[in-house]
Amino acid sequence: MNPLDFLIPVAHAQAAGAAPAAPAAPGMMSTLLFPVILIAIMYFLMIRPQMKRQKEHRAMLDKLSRGDEVITNGGIAGTVSEIGESFVTVEIAAGVQVRLQKGAIANVLPKGTLKAA
Repeated sequence: MNPLDFLIPVAHAQAAGAAPAAPAAPGMMSTLLFPVILIAIMYFLMIRPQMKRQKEHRAMLDKLSRGDEVITNGGIAGTVSEIGESFVTVEIAAGVQVRLQKGAIANVLPKGTLKAA
């Protein structure tokens, strides 16, 4: 038996005088079942976890307060000195402040992390 027989249906010879039989049409239910299952799998494996991460990130940004130690998406670590509607000012060294968008904050570090480093 050839391994391709599992992927490609084997053609069967018909009797010379016999009329060709109509191929069996797949049911509407079985035709639509595969895409529905595929979409459900993609939802639970890709879309739902991403939405959960976005929700957690928004909650972290809403809890952000002055004095929190943060790290940005670019890897810059500093302390929050001012918070605006969509921008945050982060002090990365004594007297050096950087203004960033709130979305650029990747994580809030535990207190005292920057002093220990």
